[in-house]
Amino acid sequence: MAGPMGGHGRMGGRGGYPMTKEKADKKALMKIVVYGKRYLPAIMVAVVCAIGGAVTTIIGPDYISELTNTMSRGLMTGIDMDEIMRICITLGIIYITGVILNYIQQFITATVTQYTSKRLRTDIDKKINKLPLRFFDSSTKGDILSRVTNDVDTISQTLSQSIASLVSSIALFFGVLFMMFKTNVVLSIITIITSFIGFIFMGAILKKSQKYFNAKQQCLGEMNGQVEEVYTNHNIVKAFGGQPGEVKKFEETNEKLYSNNWRSQFLSGMMMPVMGFVGNLAYAMIFIIGVLFINSGNDAVTLGTIMAFVIYARLFTQPLQNFSQSMTSFQQASAASKRVFEMLESEDMPDESGLSKKLSGVKGNVEFRNVKFGYLKDKTIIHNFSAKLTSGQKVAIVGPTGAGKTTMVNLLMKFYDVDEGDILIDDCSIKEMKREEVHDLFDMILQDTWLFSGTIRDNLVYNKENVSDDELNRAVKAVGLKHFIDTLPNGYDTELNEALNLSEGQKQQLTIARAIIKDAPLLILDEATSSVDTRTELVIQRAMDDLTKGRTSFVIAHRLSTIKNADVILVMRDGDIVEVGNHEELLLKNGFYAELYKAQFAK
Repeated sequence: MAGPMGGHGRMGGRGGYPMTKEKADKKALMKIVVYGKRYLPAIMVAVVCAIGGAVTTIIGPDYISELTNTMSRGLMTGIDMDEIMRICITLGIIYITGVILNYIQQFITATVTQYTSKRLRTDIDKKINKLPLRFFDSSTKGDILSRVTNDVDTISQTLSQSIASLVSSIALFFGVLFMMFKTNVVLSIITIITSFIGFIFMGAILKKSQKYFNAKQQCLGEMNGQVEEVYTNHNIVKAFGGQPGEVKKFEETNEKLYSNNWRSQFLSGMMMPVMGFVGNLAYAMIFIIGVLFINSGNDAVTLGTIMAFVIYARLFTQPLQNFSQSMTSFQQASAASKRVFEMLESEDMPDESGLSKKLSGVKGNVEFRNVKFGYLKDKTIIHNFSAKLTSGQKVAIVGPTGAGKTTMVNLLMKFYDVDEGDILIDDCSIKEMKREEVHDLFDMILQDTWLFSGTIRDNLVYNKENVSDDELNRAVKAVGLKHFIDTLPNGYDTELNEALNLSEGQKQQLTIARAIIKDAPLLILDEATSSVDTRTELVIQRAMDDLTKGRTSFVIAHRLSTIKNADVILVMRDGDIVEVGNHEELLLKNGFYAELYKAQFAK
């Protein structure tokens, strides 16, 4: 994500910001559990309902066994219908109770998971505003968007679909285990042995597939980043014929995503067939051993016992199958939660709650005092910057690309903190002021325009209240946009969308009008007229001349013709000020500034 001042003097590449160390998969899931601990009372109620629902499921086969034995005894002597009705009514009450308890459990679980997901998104939104720009320097916008959307959605789906199933499965598993041993020990051991075989296969599958789930989420973030970059800069890609390279890059990432996704889904998909095979094996063993018991004359096993055990075997393997499905979802949630909590646990900007210094009646005196700074601690790019500027001066900062021009303005606005030295506004250190207080002192007009979805009025009065139409008219008239807005069907209330095809120059005029309306005591212009034609530039230049009157303004300039009237020109090279003076003085020195100027205007 580009910093607030574009690409000048930025840190190279990505990875400059140290991300939080990746946690183990189990720890990542535990973070979700801890995160939702405030809902523990509701979860406990859901657990009790799950256990109650499991109990109704477990005791049902016992009554079915009794019903089977009653019917088998009456085949020769006559069936006792009163007893049959009693057992059926009891079964009906048991199963209806189970349905009610399961509904309550599902309702509570769904509510808790949605509240947790909502809170997670809210915390991420708050966290984004606390992260330093270094974080965004080390991540693509697409990857950050993937964390906020895809990864949170994955966690939400897992919580809503798997938690309830897991709780019920655990309760059902232990309840069935108890009832099986209560009914017949030998048949219980046979059922457990066959199920244990399934556990061995499932453990091996889980261990193998987890790395593919992690790689899948990582590739998804990379793909979102690539797609966002290509579509945002679609015209550049087309103009430079970069489609084949971008398509190849996308196909490589897409192939990696396909490979990891296919392998993870294939391995996790093996769990259900394996557990189904184990369940069928258990049925066969129960019938074979049960028939052998009956043929041997063992009264401990009856036809009803076999019927009950077939149901118990199905109930015993059912939680194992649910457990395997839940593990697949938890693997995806584990990979997603690692990425989400990497973001939530990243280092915030320094806490400024103890700062209370506020400036009123700002004059606009600015001093850079022995400033040193580097985007990376071991790579200083501003070595020893000092300058003292008085109120109302128009200060131009010039120099070759990478000299540190924009970096100085980023430091001035406290987008980054200086490593050494200090910056003072009206003799007050910005270290003693909150970032928001510093930002309020500045108007900023950048080379890259920034407009958001909404009306023209919304964009002009952004974050400012009680702005009258007269103020809007004066601002847009100053930048030469009044006639254009008057021709629109809804005037200031016209929606900015694709149907309203604004030129880059018109977008820039709107951003300059927005700065006029804010009317801050300090002004920053970063090559603000680079996107407009010559005629419009003259109109905007007059508007900016009026805007700079009576306030300290900093102009980052590449076209030196635009800063001839600057009161002070700071010439930078390699992070240091090498020359200071006005246009005529610097030309007379015949130094570095004169070289730059002659290079631009040489015949």
